[in-house]
Parts: sequence; C-alpha cells; structure tokens
Amino acid sequence: MYERFYGLRERPFDLTPNPRYLLLTSKHREALSNLEYGISARKGITVLTGEAGTGKTTLIRAAFVRADTECKGAADSWAYLKNPRLERSEFLELLAARFGVSTHPGQSPARSFGELERALAQNRRAALFVDEAQTVPTDMLEEIRLLGNIESDVEKLLPIVLVGQPELADRLNDPCLRQLKQRVALRCTLSPLSLQETGAYIAARIEIAGGNPGRLFSRDAVVAIYEYASGIPRTISVICDNALLTGYAEDRCPVDVDLIEAVCRDFDLHRRRSGHSAAGPMNPATNDPPYSSRRTDDLIAQSRR
Repeated sequence: MYERFYGLRERPFDLTPNPRYLLLTSKHREALSNLEYGISARKGITVLTGEAGTGKTTLIRAAFVRADTECKGAADSWAYLKNPRLERSEFLELLAARFGVSTHPGQSPARSFGELERALAQNRRAALFVDEAQTVPTDMLEEIRLLGNIESDVEKLLPIVLVGQPELADRLNDPCLRQLKQRVALRCTLSPLSLQETGAYIAARIEIAGGNPGRLFSRDAVVAIYEYASGIPRTISVICDNALLTGYAEDRCPVDVDLIEAVCRDFDLHRRRSGHSAAGPMNPATNDPPYSSRRTDDLIAQSRR
C-alpha cells in the first residue's frame, strides 16, 4: 500500500518468518550455528529459548534453508511441529507421514514407533523441530524423550530441536523432566536487540525491500522505536510497519519521533528510556542508515555472509 511512496519493492516489516530478512547478530549467529551443528552432528536434543518475538521461528526457517542448500536437493525429512497440543496418536501420525512410514487404522503406537525407528535408520537427514515447546504437555515431552533415545551404536538417529520461551528452561528444571534435561546436548538463548542492532535490523530490512534506509526514519525515531519495543524484533516490525502506513497517509517522510509516539500510543506501548542520546534528524542526502555507524554497517554485512 505504501511501497511506492517510500520507494520500496515490497513491505519490509511483515511478520512472516522470512529467512531473507534475518539479521544475524552475534547471538543469532551463535544460535544458528548450534542448530546446524545439532542437526548435522546428530547430537540428540538441542534447546533454543528466547522471549516471544526475538526471531526463534525465523531462525528455524533459516536452518531449513541452509540445510537444503548444503545437501543440494537431497531428500530431507524435517518434521516441524507447530501445534504442540496434539494427542500422542496424532503426533505419531505426523511423524510417520513426514518420514515416509506407512500406517494403518487401528495400528498400535508400539508398532508405529517400531516402523518409525526402522525408517530413521535409513534416513541420514531426518530432524524434528518442536516450536512453542514451553506449552508441550509433560506426557508429550516424555514421548519426545523416547524419540531422542532412538540411536545406532555410534549416533542418534533423530536430532531434536526444542524451541520455546524462557518458561521452557524452567520446565526442564522440573524433577519429573530430569531425564529429558540430561539428554540436552546443546543450549542457546536469543536476547532482545541492542540499540545498535535495532538500527541495523531496520536498515537491513529496508535495504532488502529495495529502499534507502536514510530516507525513511530519523535517528530520533530509531531510538524511540528501540525504547518502545524493548529490542524485541517482532514489536519493532509492528511499530515500523504502522509508522510507514501512517506516514504515507499523512504524506510524511522521513518518519520522525512524533509519528512513532503516536503509533505507540495506539498500541498502548510504553517507552523505557535507554539513556542513549539521539543524534538529531537525519540528512536524507547522506544516504546513511538509521543510527548510522561503522558497527551498524558491519552488522548488516556480516548477516549476509
């Protein structure tokens, strides 16, 4: 709707987990490396935690894309569980379908499990991703633990990635889940973005969408976005998207701090002062990214390697 007004090919702040728009901060790069290592080395269970909106699902999609690129089209079996509230029978049916196992009506879970184990022994690229794992019922987590026990003499046959909010870490400390916790081989956490990373996040998305970051947001606006969003990427995107829409409706470019504050009032977001001083309005003629610095430029460049 506002793309032409701002010189964009597409909307840069949609909330879909598009790996093209992933900014690899040091924490995101570390987490992605953990995911890739856990899958390729078949390390058993990997746990990824982070607050809602920090980019966990996007990181999973990026891991999919990289794995598919590395295997150059080889047949992979990635089971991605987005609805952790499934019944045990439904869960086994999902895995059977994804890993090419034939099932029959009324087939016992034990037989399904056995056939699944035989299929995994022949598949070198299988992996299970469980999103929103903090909400998985305890009996289902026990089922996942048993899947993690499927192994040959030298390696695990089904690498498992549990992805969830910080409550997942709390749940793993529950004594009834101690056996599951003992099988966790890798753990990593995504943190909210810093102010510098927020500027890089906004600039990178605008560039990928075909725009000029220096013409869309003032430095004051970027500082305000960071403080209202507390560094949460999803909230940053919501604020930026609505600010661009409002700016288009009011024929305003670049987006300034007053417009950001108006949008945040509509969403009932509260500003947390960071103590960073704004650098004043941007000069559109300089083509500098928001909150421009060498470190911001380096962040954008590193995320594309």
